[in-house]
Amino acid sequence: MLTLRVGAVANDNTRPQAHSLPIMPAKITSAQELERRFREGSVQIFDCRFALNDPDAGRAAYEGSHIPGAGYIDLEKDLSDSVSPDTGRHPLPDFSAWRERLLTLGVDRDSAVVLYDGGPGVFAARLWWMLGWAGIPNVMLLDGGFAEWRRQGLALETEEHAYSSTAPAENNLSDSEHAPYVDAEFLMANLGASDFLVLDAREEERFSGLKEPLDKKAGCIPGSLNRHFALNLSDGRFKAPDLLRREFEEILQGRPPETVVHSCGSGVTACHNLFAMELAGLTGSRLYPGSWSEWITDPDRPIEVRGY
Repeated sequence: MLTLRVGAVANDNTRPQAHSLPIMPAKITSAQELERRFREGSVQIFDCRFALNDPDAGRAAYEGSHIPGAGYIDLEKDLSDSVSPDTGRHPLPDFSAWRERLLTLGVDRDSAVVLYDGGPGVFAARLWWMLGWAGIPNVMLLDGGFAEWRRQGLALETEEHAYSSTAPAENNLSDSEHAPYVDAEFLMANLGASDFLVLDAREEERFSGLKEPLDKKAGCIPGSLNRHFALNLSDGRFKAPDLLRREFEEILQGRPPETVVHSCGSGVTACHNLFAMELAGLTGSRLYPGSWSEWITDPDRPIEVRGY
């Protein structure tokens, strides 16, 4: 049986309950709306640009130019813990450490936050998930990201933006986890279960094992299905929610959304599929933060290769 808990790794044998409201509210905003809200001073903005093959590229891009008022968030320095032999490439930080980091960023449950990256939204979606993990509900992705902002010819700045000088009160930031996720032990226990689906966000060639440019082994978790995160977009922006819903329902084949566990290479692009499902009103799917790069650290975990 599938077991999933809010704020904890799930590994027992009780069926999850359906959720009447989204666990992680998914919201998008336009460049024009963000510009208006920035002028009003009603929103905090974070630049999440990053390149998996060049970890310094995101910071360099931010220093070159960014949306006015945006602070920079680094995938590896801010959104990940240290890598060890039994973790994936971007393991989640300890929750208490993440909570302390949010306090230094001036973010609490009353904050209105807008996130962007270079365009597709994958790194922004990782931060969206982590803010939801801390119980911060009012988080939006800039639809089309920095590429859309530039396309519209909106103002840019090069000055480093300081984070909020007013630290939030400790009691206005939850000390408990709000976003459900699963671990490798749970996946091992549920491989082949009829009420369980791993949805992999990597491109098809990596998913099938035809190529693997980032990790030590190629292939996928047995029984998983593939939906490349880019399928959530049209011309660089998110598809309409009703279209996303139809596309994900074709994959689900009648399964409840909460039976879906999202995976990818290292728990980053998986957040994009999770965000898209929430945007489509298919609420309650879960994240496997370690994803493929963690799965392959244990030789006892099975691997499926479909490209041959």
